[in-house]
Amino acid sequence: MSIYYDDSRKVFHLQSEQSSYVIEVVRGELPAHVYWGPKLEGIAQPLNLVERCSFSPTYTMEDKRISLDTIPSEFPSYGNGDFREPALEVHLVDGTTVTDFLYKSYKINKGKPELKGLPSTYVESEEEAETLELLLQDDKSGLVAVLSYTVFNNQDVITRSVRIENQGKDNVVLKRVLSANVDFHDSDYDMLQLSGTWTRERHIHKRPLVPGIHRIDSKRGASSSQQNPFMALLSKDATEDHGEVYGFSLVYSGSFLAQAEVDQYGISRVGIGIQPFNFQWLLEPGESFQAPEAVLVRSSQGLGGLSRTYHRLYRTRLCRGEFRDRKRPILINNWEATYFNFNADKIKEIAQAGKDLGLELFVLDDGWFGKRDNDDSSLGDWVEDRRKLPEGLGKLGEDITAMGMEFGLWFEPEMVSPESDLYREHPDWCLHVPGHKRTLARQQLVLDLSRKDVCDYIVDSVSSVLSSAPITYVKWDMNRNMTEIGSALLPAERQRETAHRYILGLYDVLERIVTRFPHILFESCSGGGGRFDPGMLYYMPQTWTSDDTDAVERLKIQYGTSIVYPSSSMCAHVSAVPNHQVHRITPLETRGHVAMSGSFGYELDMTKLSEAEREDIRKQVSEYKELRMLIQFGDFYRLLSPFEGNQTAWMFVSDDKKEAFATYFRVLAEPNAPLRRLRLKGLDPAKNYKLELNGEVYRGDELMHFGLSLPQLKGDFKSLLCVLKEV
Repeated sequence: MSIYYDDSRKVFHLQSEQSSYVIEVVRGELPAHVYWGPKLEGIAQPLNLVERCSFSPTYTMEDKRISLDTIPSEFPSYGNGDFREPALEVHLVDGTTVTDFLYKSYKINKGKPELKGLPSTYVESEEEAETLELLLQDDKSGLVAVLSYTVFNNQDVITRSVRIENQGKDNVVLKRVLSANVDFHDSDYDMLQLSGTWTRERHIHKRPLVPGIHRIDSKRGASSSQQNPFMALLSKDATEDHGEVYGFSLVYSGSFLAQAEVDQYGISRVGIGIQPFNFQWLLEPGESFQAPEAVLVRSSQGLGGLSRTYHRLYRTRLCRGEFRDRKRPILINNWEATYFNFNADKIKEIAQAGKDLGLELFVLDDGWFGKRDNDDSSLGDWVEDRRKLPEGLGKLGEDITAMGMEFGLWFEPEMVSPESDLYREHPDWCLHVPGHKRTLARQQLVLDLSRKDVCDYIVDSVSSVLSSAPITYVKWDMNRNMTEIGSALLPAERQRETAHRYILGLYDVLERIVTRFPHILFESCSGGGGRFDPGMLYYMPQTWTSDDTDAVERLKIQYGTSIVYPSSSMCAHVSAVPNHQVHRITPLETRGHVAMSGSFGYELDMTKLSEAEREDIRKQVSEYKELRMLIQFGDFYRLLSPFEGNQTAWMFVSDDKKEAFATYFRVLAEPNAPLRRLRLKGLDPAKNYKLELNGEVYRGDELMHFGLSLPQLKGDFKSLLCVLKEV
């Protein structure tokens, strides 16, 4: 068992691998947060309920000890004396917003239930986890809140979600439904977030908690490049390898909110869930609303321990399908080689050049459909362009397959161009508000996936193409955020449901397509990493990490992404120089070493390479094939941070610790630089390892504590690859 209940004290004790999470039902009515930290055998101390301020309203007239202003709550609502940010806000039929959710009952079951219509982590055996459901009810409205906690037995993971049921007689309007709330008993933490913008995604930012609200969010209809649906609290002594760290990750791809609020007593309230701004949900009698899943991870081994827990969970119990545990192919994508200007012969030349160098998959990017010579037209018209492909997509795929290469294709199915047959036939199929202009971004509009007819069109049109050619890979793109968020089919009182209904429609579309084509490897993309979130990983096990392919910029992007997401999910390509985004010239070797740290590929014109470049790429491809399973499925360790200096390093270690792969990057050359050692991590201290770079043998403890001597590297943007094998 991992969930224990003490009926005499009304205490629930949730135990994961090395952590405890304790809930006390105060007065038999109020679920209060007691503890989340290192694993305990038990807890005898009651929650301290002494009133701390005469200005805090008492919960009842009879018991002046209790105030919701001071209780650490598991599910706070507003109006009864808790002045902090609530997890739930509703508008009742009488116009009021006050609710009082009291504990009624509980259930403890083996395993983990699915969330209807939403992605979530899962178990393959009931023995992997246990789930606690706390049922709370507001007697006046008849609303019921079911708080769900799943404890993974062999990992320090607790997942949380909330389901709101209307068991009353009147309609209610949900204004805010957060998936998880945790009230920490102090505020001595730093908050870590992953923030940025297009081509600069998921940079690490850290700041101390002070009184007030610390918020990250997205109002864009997508999880966004600007903020990732993740935050962490770090103890003041936390490092990469030591200290208490608490992570909150939302399995959702739409607008979100994650925040930490420090109150007057130093209590830190963390909440995460759907963005309340511009959200509401009309809940009629007998209906329910399911909030997305929040994944809570605790680590006493610093950020590194937190990351490896998320990596294992998301790689093995969030990603699904045939490709979850399979090695990912090395690809060549034609986008930066040709952009829209190509024909079938040019595509086959690039594919053959890639095959000659050992690549395994060719991906045809944007421009193969409609009359798509630039980004002004044709999105929605998923019919091959016979000007560019005279013999059709199927014949091109067959020709590339005959070379011994797999064939992949780019789509952007959620969008429509005003200059398209689809838009001319169905101008009401896009998100829009009557009487308002339709704002364009990249000359395109967003299809209204809250509509079943639109979702059915996407499934049918994409499926038709996928059935017409020998396609084994799809890059699913989404290149703009939502504006004029409205739907032609929803009544006025439901218009603010549109953005969430869009995400539910997207998940339905993805579920139908990936189920229909299980042999296809799907990769998500959103202007690069604009929708790199756990919700998408449930359907597509890898994501295009960023449109920025510059090796130096990718150090920060991939380092930051690794805080939550496994290397197998991070797609990284070698591109041409000068780089198309920042115009920097970096060595091919360094570009290769950066890109080899994820799902590997190339994005350049291989027909224009020199013989020396071809030989270097042939070597990179060969090296990656040897290391592929280790990189994609090994344990990941960050060694040196690009956010803290001129150097970056990370490494991968196999489960049995018999093999390791480390890469070191030095951005700018330094005059008269000091001699440096690179301390490795994750090795077996008692094993002997041979370093392939020089043939020398070292003990694991020596490599981790004394370190590996680094050679003097000459010039800017240099890198070093180190492969270690047990001897």
